[in-house]
Amino acid sequence: MKTPHTWRRAALFGATMWTLASGCGSATDTDTPEATPPSTPEVAQSESLHPERRGIGALPLEKHTGPSAMTVIVDPRRSLVVTDQAILTKFPFQAVMNQLVSTSGTPTTALGLFNQWWDTARVAPGLGLGPNCNSPGVANMNGFPYTCPRPEGSQALVDPFTSATTNPNAYIALGLFNRFDLAPANGANCGEYRIVFAKRSGITNGGDRNLIIFEAVLPNPLPTRGLDGCRPVTDFWTSLTSDPDVNSRGNRLRDFYFTGIPSWGVMPVLHIDNLGNRPTDTGQVRSNQFMQANWLLREFKMRRDCSTSPCTLRFIPVTVKTNPGGTLFNPASAHALAPNFQGLTFPGQVAPLAVNDINLFNMNLPDAFNSGQSDAQNPLENQYLNQFGAAPSPFRTNIQTALTAIPSTLTPDQVVARSLALSCAGCHQFSNGANLGGGILWPFSLRFVHISEQTEPGPHGPRHQISPALTGTFIPHRKAVFETFINSSCGDAVCSAWETHASCSADCP
Repeated sequence: MKTPHTWRRAALFGATMWTLASGCGSATDTDTPEATPPSTPEVAQSESLHPERRGIGALPLEKHTGPSAMTVIVDPRRSLVVTDQAILTKFPFQAVMNQLVSTSGTPTTALGLFNQWWDTARVAPGLGLGPNCNSPGVANMNGFPYTCPRPEGSQALVDPFTSATTNPNAYIALGLFNRFDLAPANGANCGEYRIVFAKRSGITNGGDRNLIIFEAVLPNPLPTRGLDGCRPVTDFWTSLTSDPDVNSRGNRLRDFYFTGIPSWGVMPVLHIDNLGNRPTDTGQVRSNQFMQANWLLREFKMRRDCSTSPCTLRFIPVTVKTNPGGTLFNPASAHALAPNFQGLTFPGQVAPLAVNDINLFNMNLPDAFNSGQSDAQNPLENQYLNQFGAAPSPFRTNIQTALTAIPSTLTPDQVVARSLALSCAGCHQFSNGANLGGGILWPFSLRFVHISEQTEPGPHGPRHQISPALTGTFIPHRKAVFETFINSSCGDAVCSAWETHASCSADCP
């Protein structure tokens, strides 16, 4: 049964007191998070295949008006995206890597893990620690290009942890992101909690940049309560808004990422199971690589391998989700998957792509169509509109037929443009300022990135810059989604997507 309003206030108080007092107890057996939260096949696919648009953030917003509705407002720069240097200095890269190694239970070292990670950008045999870019299963994933080798592979031979304040190979934290909006309505998990790092050399050298983002999916600590079981997590982030002390907020965030909230059974964000080592409801690590043209984006999973003794922790290259290979959009493509993609799969995505809301139009494709990289410079590989062309074709006809059936006044070119905007290369560069039809213009990145090594003055000292797309479009939507959830309660006169008759018969008769 959905917990009452009083429990929510107790959760907020408990989460706040725990983070300020560094812990005051352990979770009971019934509050311990499951190693792998239950999920339906549909949820599992949604969680693994759409890193930016899924969960309650992909649903229309509701207005809660009943007697139990609340009116809490959060500061997005405290409770949703944190880029203050005063806070981020509490997240040294070596501490993060050490934490991940410690959660693996393997004899792997942080330096060995880092070197193995970037050895994946070198040809075999490399260091002999894991897969390389020309290894089976990595090279040309799903039959699409995978550039091999890449100069990022040089990091397989360096130590990023020494002289961290001056070493050009060191990494600095740029931002922390609350992505509760990615949590599924059934509460299979509590969304993602992210931390972005950048290679220090990129502060002054635009040709030697590398950004990485750990995108951890956090299990629901109270799964029997559905999404309401995530209230300790959302209450923690909410409480940051009312904490005026930047040092206090930094300490509490560090505790949340490295320790969790033990009193409520919330595990640490920084754990390999949250970054790929769980079969479902897990996250990933993504990279935005600038050490060579063409600039591109890739994706990895952290996995513990016990096929030999002792067990080993590795970064494994995987497909970049929501990034179909560009040749699939070419009406003359000879790719084996092109007939299915053009005849059935992509036309089947026209209806969600035609939704006329910049935060809600969507695309969710089977992984077989995704590429192993998203090229943000090549005008052909991932520039879907160039591949699509302007000439009549059966593919164009199939898209138009799907548009007519809705009906929609969008054109096939605008539908393809929307799919490009949802890809990594599109969102980071190709779609900047693009007209997507229906009065929608795609917002601007900070030229290939959405968070920068560069800083700006903030209320608590320097903070890293974020893109106009985040400040003007995406963060306001995430704020609205977050506030919709934290202000909802059983008895607020709305049957929310995360409520059922069993959990709240007052709202869901």
